[in-house]
Amino acid sequence: MGFRINTRSARDMQHTHDTHPAIIKRLRRAGGHLASVVQMLEQGKPCLDVAQQLQAVEKAITQAKKTLIQDHLDHCLSHMVDADGQTQPGSLDEFRQITKYL
Repeated sequence: MGFRINTRSARDMQHTHDTHPAIIKRLRRAGGHLASVVQMLEQGKPCLDVAQQLQAVEKAITQAKKTLIQDHLDHCLSHMVDADGQTQPGSLDEFRQITKYL
């Protein structure tokens, strides 16, 4: 099972923060849980057990997303304000774009 991630430019591919390793770890763990959910369904495991594992996957992904967005708001968007406190062009648009994922 593969996921395709769209990027805007090569610059974005090198964009990392201190929280990214923890996010990657959380998402890898969620991927493992998701694979086990598929196996559980294939093996005919009880729906309650499957639902419990799906909840764990969902919670891990949601937390990873929240961490990523919060980190972006704290670090990336704060750099879009100049020394005079004026927002740089496009910063409000970017803020609107990322908050739709909350």
